[in-house]
Amino acid sequence: MLKKYILSLGVLLIYFTLPLLAKPIDMHTLQGSWHLRAMDGMEVRKARAILDFKPKQMMVHGFDGCNRINGKLTKNDDNTFKAMLISTRMACRQKVHSWVSQRLHQTMSEGFTITKEHQYNIDGITLKSATHTLFFKKMGKESKNNTVTEIESY
Repeated sequence: MLKKYILSLGVLLIYFTLPLLAKPIDMHTLQGSWHLRAMDGMEVRKARAILDFKPKQMMVHGFDGCNRINGKLTKNDDNTFKAMLISTRMACRQKVHSWVSQRLHQTMSEGFTITKEHQYNIDGITLKSATHTLFFKKMGKESKNNTVTEIESY
């Protein structure tokens, strides 16, 4: 009984302190393309959803798993963001594409926070809304100390 109590207390402690470990992000570090790796705890790399942030213009472009998307980012007073996305109207190829597309649009329209995080042994960003959590990894090449390291390419 005591073991269950301690385990439950430990799980609750981790659950409530993890958000405190997430680091807020400077919008300018978002510049570039980000590949959606996980959504609501499920691995969704095969959907190939990509967001391309343009922080100077406060725009986001990309692919939602089914269609090309574009939208203007707006920042709210409470450090949350919103984007009403417009998209093409192509049919989704598989169920995972449709699932990702629908939830990505919902997250962007209902408002979300952006934090830097390390999940799944990857440095990335998390977009969190009231109903969904999306984890992205940076794509392309990144220069560090005059050397170029491959982050991810397709």
